[in-house]
Order: sequence, then structure tokens, then C-alpha cells
Amino acid sequence: MSIPKEPRALMINIMYLVLTAMLALNVSAEIFNAFKIVDKGLIKSNEALVQSNDALPQAIRDGAKKKSTLAKYAELIDPARSQAKEMNDYLEDIMHKLIDMSGNQNGTYDEGDYVEKDGKPTTNLRGKKNKDVTTRMLVKDGVGEEMKQKLNDFRTGILAMVDEEDRATMEAQLPTIIDDKTWKDKYAGKAGNHTWSSFNFKQMPVQAVLPILRKFQNDVISTESSFLNYLAGEVGTTTDVVIDKFTVVSAPEKTYVIKGEPFKTDVFISASASAESNTGMALSVNGRPLTLDADGVGSFTQNASSVGKKSYKVEGSVTNPVTGEVQRFNKTYEYEVGERSATISASKMNVFYIGVDNPVEVSVAGVASNKVKVNMTGGGGTINKNGDGTFNVKVTKPTPNGQFAKVNISAEGFTASKDFRVKRIPDPVPKLGDKRSGAMPSGQFKVQRGVIPRLEGFDFDAKCNIAGFRLVRVPRRADAEIANNPSGTYNAETKRLVAKATAGDRFFFENIKCKCPGDAAARDLGGMAFSIK
Repeated sequence: MSIPKEPRALMINIMYLVLTAMLALNVSAEIFNAFKIVDKGLIKSNEALVQSNDALPQAIRDGAKKKSTLAKYAELIDPARSQAKEMNDYLEDIMHKLIDMSGNQNGTYDEGDYVEKDGKPTTNLRGKKNKDVTTRMLVKDGVGEEMKQKLNDFRTGILAMVDEEDRATMEAQLPTIIDDKTWKDKYAGKAGNHTWSSFNFKQMPVQAVLPILRKFQNDVISTESSFLNYLAGEVGTTTDVVIDKFTVVSAPEKTYVIKGEPFKTDVFISASASAESNTGMALSVNGRPLTLDADGVGSFTQNASSVGKKSYKVEGSVTNPVTGEVQRFNKTYEYEVGERSATISASKMNVFYIGVDNPVEVSVAGVASNKVKVNMTGGGGTINKNGDGTFNVKVTKPTPNGQFAKVNISAEGFTASKDFRVKRIPDPVPKLGDKRSGAMPSGQFKVQRGVIPRLEGFDFDAKCNIAGFRLVRVPRRADAEIANNPSGTYNAETKRLVAKATAGDRFFFENIKCKCPGDAAARDLGGMAFSIK
């Protein structure tokens, strides 16, 4: 691993090495807490790097406008940032899967993967000590080696966009993403299937793996930063820009809050240049001064005690570093307070049918869908969430008159439920071709292949099957003939009677039985009568 020159990068690498070494010891609760603290620190560091990177593209594009020959550098911004985002999202997805697989294992990274206290999730992972998940996923299932290859490919892809004469210098500046020397030296001459993944992740607890993956994210974002600074140098721009334009910004957590909830917003001075300073800045909301942090951000909180539109006035002042002039400005913002309400609706009708999937949509105003908990009672029913955020209900028992199945929801202290009737799928209509009964030409009658049950006017995707019927042929001047058919399709005996059909004959389809999804026994659909013409 090469030693980075930048102090921030050096600090991150040292923390990474120290925490990795600590895993050889008996890992105590304090050490797990240390992993957690380092992980949070890396998250903050990554966020700062992302903000720094976001300020560069426009400066590069502006610089590239000076000469037509510089346009090629501006065109490299989006491909490089796209590769970095794809790699960063890939690493984030691995972390979410590790947390879920070691937590509540419901296939979704959510609050259930964290330990609850007093009914609310904390920042403590349920599976922080789980070593089996990391070993299985990152070592045995090959995800670790896939990640290693993707990191190498990302590095190669970024270097490929650098001018050939600058490539060697740029390669030396990029963060070292993969260290293949340490683990190979350790296992040199030793038997066994040793890999980079097993060296880094085998029998490592989830809480310890997260800072490692977060460090890889830091490498990706730092690589993106190095490349953007390379482009900036090529077009003749720099990030050391004097700040000379300011505005006041309010960044609320929500602009629509529920009665009883607090309204919270961050208020800060925003500069048009990327190198910001909070020297000489002051902020107040509705005349109340705010305490600013090191980033020049002040927090304003106000309880939402009544519904309706609310407003607040932000006032600020800052000393211009160029002219020394004190600039003052103000702005009024609005937010709306509403009552909490919920919507539970069956996607097709307010009835659940046995034997089919019943789609249901659930929403709670002002609450994210992943924070809404849904369950069901009655009708022998179960409810499960689909990938698109909707739900699917399956029921097994009809509800008697006056009784209902209930879909229940809870979200951030709010509860609601809705009643649904549970019914069997309605009886299908037996048909011969497109007719239920009546006159039919002999030629048309003979080409039919069986009785078809049709669910007319039923919006669900369900299919019923004929379980049998009896066919009676009554010729004009002869005795009746009978054939028993065990299914909807004609058997040989039934085909023989149908082939005899002549004008004046009458055919009776009796005791037609049918089974639909969810039926324990066949249901009686009655009969059909046809006269041959």
C-alpha cells in the first residue's frame, strides 16, 4: 500500500490498518463501538468529498470554453462521474445486503435491521457481530473477488481517460484501491485456497467490514476528485476561487409536516464559489439569533402546533472578503402543517377473493413507504409487500355476513385499519363456443371440443376448470343416448354422440361441475340445452 501525501487520506489509511489489526484481539463491545465511530467518520469524510467534487464540473466546463481544443476535457466529466457513481452505488448495495442478511433478513435494508429501544430503531446493528454472513457472501459466494475486479476496472477506466503523456503521473496520484502484495506475502508457500477476499473478510464481523467497504468508497470518490482536478488543471482553472457572491439558504427536513411533529430546517450562507468561509457571518430566524457550527450552518426548530401554512423570515449578514463590505440580506420561507391520514385501497375492488392475488395499495401522508408497517387479520389472510411498493393479499376463508378481514397499518405512532369482505370467486358461466344454450347448426355444434367455463366481468387473473358433465342426446325418433364426461374436453364417448348430431336433435349438458382457484370441492354450474338445426 503506498503512503498518501494528503493528511486526510493518510489519517483514513492509518485508521483502516489499526482497526484491521485490532480484529486479531478479543473484540470487545468498546472495539465494536470504535468500528462504528470510524464508519460514521468515513461517511462524513465521503460526504465532504462528494460536495467538493460537485463544485468542480461547472468550473471545468467554463474553463473549457476558452479554446475549442479544451472541449474534450469537459466531455470527460460525465463518463468519469458516472463510473464513480456506479462503483459507489455497488459498494453501498453490498453494505445494505450485509446489514439486512445479518439483521432481520427480510430482503430489504430497513429499520428492522437495527436494534430497537423503546419501540424505536437505534443506530446499533442487529447483526454487528455476525461473521458467517460476511464469510459466506464476500468469500464463499465470490462477491469479494467480484468487488476487487470492479475496483480494478474502475481504476483502469479512469486512467484510460487521461492523456497518455500524463498517465504515469496520474497513476501515482490515484489512491491505492487494491493491495495484492500483503496477502500474497503472508500466504506465500502455505497450502490452502488463499485469496484477497479471505484475507480481508473471512470471519470478520459485519461492524468491522463496514469501515473497510466505506474506505473503498472513499478511494473511489478520491479517485474521482483526482481526475476532476486533473481536468481542471488541463483547462486552466482552480478551486482556489475568491468568494464574492452570497445568498441565504434554508434546507428543511420536510416542507410538509404532521400536526404534533417538530418542523426542522438547516439555515446557512451559500457561496457561489467552492471555497467557502463562515468568517464574519451571522444568521437569525424571526429575529432569533442562531448558533453556527464550523461549516456556517445554524439549525432552526419550531413545533407544528396547528395545521395550515406557516412562514419564517431568515436574516443574515456576511463580510465580503474582497471588499470588506458587510452585506445584509433576508428571505421568507413557507411550509405547511397537515393532519396525518392514511389510504388503504384494493387495487381492483373492495373485496378480497379466495384463490387469487389481491393487489392492495397502502400510503400514509407525510411518511415514507419504507416506514409504514402493514399486517392483516381475518379471512385466513396474509399480506406481503411487492417490489414496486404495493402489497399482495391472499385469503382462504369467506367472511360471514357482518364480519370482515382487516388490513392494519402503523407508521410513526399513527395507526389505521380498513375492512374488506372475503368471497369465493363467482361462478363461471359454462359455454359451448360463445353460446350458453339455444339453437346451433349441426356443423358448428360438431366442431366444438368441450365445455368452457368463462368468468365474465371478473377483473382478476383466474382460471376455472370443468370437472365433468353428462351429455344426453335426444334424437327426433329414437331413444336418448347418454355419455359421462370427466372433464371439460370431450372424451371418446362424448365425441361419438356429438358426431351423430342432425337437424331436429336436442342435446342436454347436465350436472356441469367446475373447480376454481381456492375451491376445496367442485361447484355445480347447472346445465345447457341446444337444439340442432
